[in-house]
Amino acid sequence: MFILIFFVLGAIFGSFINCLVYRIKARKSIMGRSFCPACKHELSWLDLFPIFSYLFLRAKCRYCKKKIAFQYFFMEILTGSIFAFGYYFYFVYNLATSKTPQEFVYYLTISLFLLIIGLYDFKYTLVADEFIFPAIIYAFIFNLFMGVNIFYLLLGGFIGFSFFAIQYFGSRGKWIGGGDMFIGIFMGFVLSWPNLLLGIMVSYVIGGLISIPLLILRLKKPMSQVPLGPFLVMGTFVTMLWGDKIIKYLFFI
Repeated sequence: MFILIFFVLGAIFGSFINCLVYRIKARKSIMGRSFCPACKHELSWLDLFPIFSYLFLRAKCRYCKKKIAFQYFFMEILTGSIFAFGYYFYFVYNLATSKTPQEFVYYLTISLFLLIIGLYDFKYTLVADEFIFPAIIYAFIFNLFMGVNIFYLLLGGFIGFSFFAIQYFGSRGKWIGGGDMFIGIFMGFVLSWPNLLLGIMVSYVIGGLISIPLLILRLKKPMSQVPLGPFLVMGTFVTMLWGDKIIKYLFFI
């Protein structure tokens, strides 16, 4: 029952993420009624049910009949799944461990930041200051409040920044974007040291597993610009949940 509740709650947040990313890029106020990006017609409550409205309207605007991007449906499903999985992970699967409600809240908020940052970078190949800086501040303050060693936090942030800064300045911005340096800080504060290194490794492995088949199938050209942010987001998410277990498995500790 609670899993379903959190899925619905997550789907609602997923709908909000779609709206937020569009409005920040378009420099529009995040307040006010929702509207169709194509015809600008204000949407009624029947058009705004996460997941169901997309299916009921057959992926088309009720008013102008323009196609609704699959991104809207996908993000609602994904965010709902992440919320539902979080409830299962923290309150069912790990029932006998020391997981706390505070950790669950942290999981949800960090997941939202990751989704927003990843989606924005995927769509626009850009890391938005409006998202990444609040994410950095939140991750640092929350982990400090939860008793994470400040030295390891700062070390993680510094190494995360330095790792991507070397690539950015060394290639003069050809290999990665400048925003990835700030994602590195965010990763460092979320994962802390030494899990940050695993997070980076997992991110590049995921990036390779996705990018190489695209190149082989010629869906991407070798010089095509592939945003790194979504891969860093996925690597951070995986390491946030299973980093300690992966390290124990790899190094037998």
